[in-house]
Amino acid sequence: MVNPNPMADLSGRCAVVVGGTSGIGKAISRALASAGADVVASSRSAQTVEVTASEIEALGCRTLRVCSDVLTRESLQQLHRAVLEAFGKVDILVNAAGITRRIPTLDCDEPTWQSIMNVNLNGTMRACQIFGKSMIEAGYGRIINIASLATFVAFHEVAPYGASKAAVGALTRSLAVEWAPHGITVNAIAPGIIPTDLNRALLDTGRGKELLLRTPMARFGTAHEVAGAAVYFASETSSFTTGQILAVDGGFLASGVNQ
Repeated sequence: MVNPNPMADLSGRCAVVVGGTSGIGKAISRALASAGADVVASSRSAQTVEVTASEIEALGCRTLRVCSDVLTRESLQQLHRAVLEAFGKVDILVNAAGITRRIPTLDCDEPTWQSIMNVNLNGTMRACQIFGKSMIEAGYGRIINIASLATFVAFHEVAPYGASKAAVGALTRSLAVEWAPHGITVNAIAPGIIPTDLNRALLDTGRGKELLLRTPMARFGTAHEVAGAAVYFASETSSFTTGQILAVDGGFLASGVNQ
C-alpha cells in the first residue's frame, strides 16, 4: 500500500516503545509499524510482548521479543543493547510506561509517592538517557514522551500522578533544548480521557461523567487517535517541532463552560 503522506513514511526507521504492549503504548507500536517502521514493543510481560510482536510482524515489519522494566537501569540497557545488535540503531523512542493510583494526599505515604514517581518520571528519564546517548552519537533521534492532562490541570486525589506527569512535561522541554543541536527532537503527547486498563475503574464512577461533561466532543477518545500524534512526532513531518506537548483531548484543555 502506498503511503498517502510520504513525509510520514517511517520505512527504514527503528522504533522502541517502552510500555508498548498495552493500552496507548500498544496502539502507538502498531501505528508506527503501519507507517513502515521496525518496532520493538517492550514491557515487563513476556506474554504481551509476544502478542504485540506477532502483530507487528503481521504488518510486515521486523521486531524483537525483549522484556524490560523501567524501574531498573540495567533492564533498559539490556533492551538498548539488544536493539542495537539487531538493527544497528534506534531512531525513535516512545516512553509509554505509566502507573497511577487515586488516594487522598494526606493518606499518601512515601513508598506510594516514590513508586509512582519512579515509574512515570524516573523511568522516562532512564530511557531518555540510555537511548538518547546513542541518538546523540548518530546525530538523529525522535523521542516521544507520554504526558497527561494532569501535566496542565489538577485532578482530584491523584497528586503523585499529577506531579510526575508535570515533571515529564518539564523534562521533555529541557531535553528538547539540550539535544536540539544533536539532531534530536523531544516532544510529548498529553492524551485526553482514553479508557485503558490504567484508568477504566475510575471512569466507571461519577468522575467519568464529570470528565465527559468537561470534554466538548462529549465522548472519550481512543488509543488509535493518540497514536496518530506519535506518528507525526516520529516522522519528518515534525522535523522543526521540538519541546512541544500536544494535547489529544477532544477540547478538554480549551474548555471553560460547556453548558
